[in-house]
Amino acid sequence: MFRTSLTQAADDVAGFLDATLADMPGEVGAAMRYGVQGGKRLRAFLVLESARLHDVPRAEALKAAAAIEAMHAYSLVHDDLPCMDDDDLRRGQPTVHVKWDEATAVLAGDALQSLAFELAASAVSRGDLVGALARAAGARGMVHGQALDIAAETAKTPLTLEQITELQAGKTGALFEWSACAGAVMAGADPAPLAAYARAMGLAFQIADDILDVEGDEETAGKRLQKDAAAGKATFVSLLGLEPARARACALAQDACDALAPYGEAAESLRQAARFVISRDS
Repeated sequence: MFRTSLTQAADDVAGFLDATLADMPGEVGAAMRYGVQGGKRLRAFLVLESARLHDVPRAEALKAAAAIEAMHAYSLVHDDLPCMDDDDLRRGQPTVHVKWDEATAVLAGDALQSLAFELAASAVSRGDLVGALARAAGARGMVHGQALDIAAETAKTPLTLEQITELQAGKTGALFEWSACAGAVMAGADPAPLAAYARAMGLAFQIADDILDVEGDEETAGKRLQKDAAAGKATFVSLLGLEPARARACALAQDACDALAPYGEAAESLRQAARFVISRDS
């Protein structure tokens, strides 16, 4: 069920973004199209499943799903820049600033962020979908997490477990939470159970990422690994140890599943997604 739904979400969102970006002009347009290619589309899947649980028409939900993928792509394009993480490989391909140049990457990221808000605004919603996206992506959300991550590189002492949890709640968790809550927000329903699900799942996802950074395969992951260890940055693995970190990720995945109790069997795909994030190899 989950794998089929994830594949369908990826295909539908890829088609939507291809059509949306087809007439974007110049090198920036080409870089935008390149930047949104690939990936698991897990955030889009969360939007579409959340919408399904609340009987939101798929055509409307698809706009929100494409919005979060555009926002996520913008964050990756900027995150890969030399002034940030300085990565030359993303999803097994050269990063945008390597394939073009830094200025084009900055502009393409800026344009993808703007597109995300445009798409979110175009989706019919009974709640503040756009405002929620701005908060999730902004100075109290993803940007805050990225700022903490950059500061950690020059900190005199490694971050504590509490500080890393705050960092990742912004950098990774904020967009997961928006995605999982989008369907409820669009329907005017209470998003609290989905927010609890996403917070646990997002943290499990990041712990799994830290584990992959230690024991994963670069070719499978499609990016450089062991960067944090080389930079001397604290991670969940370095603070907890490999097996305790793995156990913590499993416990969080179960917390995410438990949060979905109000939805019964209708939320089984979301439960499978929580289990997937801690078992993936990329």
